[in-house]
Amino acid sequence: MTDIGLDLLLSRTQVGKLSLKNRMIMAPMTRSRAGAGDAATPLMAEYYSQRASAGLIISEGSQVSAQGKGYLRTPGIFTPEQITGWKQVSDAVHAEGGQIFLQLWHVGRLSHPLVQVNGAQPVAPSAIKADGEIYTPEGLKPYELPRALELDEISGVVADFRQAAVNAKLAGFDGVEIHGANGYLIDQFLRDGTNQRTDAYGGSIENRARFLKEVVESVIEVFGASRVGVRLSPIFSYFSMSDSNPQATFDYAARMLSRYGLAYLHIVELGEGPFDFLELKRRFGGTYIANGGYSAERAATAISRGEADLVAFGTPFLANPDLVERFKRGQALNTPDASTFYQGDERGYTDYPTLAEAQAGQQA
Repeated sequence: MTDIGLDLLLSRTQVGKLSLKNRMIMAPMTRSRAGAGDAATPLMAEYYSQRASAGLIISEGSQVSAQGKGYLRTPGIFTPEQITGWKQVSDAVHAEGGQIFLQLWHVGRLSHPLVQVNGAQPVAPSAIKADGEIYTPEGLKPYELPRALELDEISGVVADFRQAAVNAKLAGFDGVEIHGANGYLIDQFLRDGTNQRTDAYGGSIENRARFLKEVVESVIEVFGASRVGVRLSPIFSYFSMSDSNPQATFDYAARMLSRYGLAYLHIVELGEGPFDFLELKRRFGGTYIANGGYSAERAATAISRGEADLVAFGTPFLANPDLVERFKRGQALNTPDASTFYQGDERGYTDYPTLAEAQAGQQA
């Protein structure tokens, strides 16, 4: 890694209304540590504040409604208690000089009646079951056949995203990211492998992108475009996700999103099959966050070549609260403990040592 590349990665930059102290983004990562009522906890506040040296933190997905929930102990943003829980997180990050966006999330078909209110069926654009299993209060269960949303229900889901943005603002977040990736509801609408509707929300690429468009417009009404980002994953193939022409689908989505002046487009570059991410970046025309297992060297190279403006790091931030300092000094990283990624307590969550703590431990 050249000094120029590293200097670029660690340099200040403007993203929408925010001035970021570096170009390293903490990626959203589900950690399943929410407390009673799916509210954020003081432990979560400690976890996020430890990582406030990131240029921007994007929180783990926060379900916009009870219907949007898929996994155990994931935080919501639709009750007063959840707003209060998240407020302690944003306050803790701000106290450490950091900035944080809340990720707005609806899992769609990737849920189960055992985690839905009154055992309701999960919803989706079309009644197509996902492959795989999900953790429920009764252990691992196969995904079940979802119920296709009725046409007159869709506006209500859009309204849930808008209200979630209102709640995120009350909770003190600097902005929000709309989760349109990883096989969740917005992604299910975008791709023709999961969307076989014949109404205004299915068929053509324009129709399949309509739900994303309406969600974006509703959230912009709350925060303004410069504090709203969107996350997409064009070639993500888990949960039996597919599209007959992902390049055309996501090029269209990027061009559509370019009209709004959003804070950024956050792209998960991992998946199967060829894809021209530079074309996607070109069509969007605004700030582009690359996400896909980047090392410090690869991130610095991508930014110096104009292939990305910012780079999101997931597991490295999970295991290294002082990741920025470690990159700056060229120091080794902590080894992540995969057995503690989901659920649990402070172990594998807030107890990863900083460089200073590790060095103090060696001297003791």
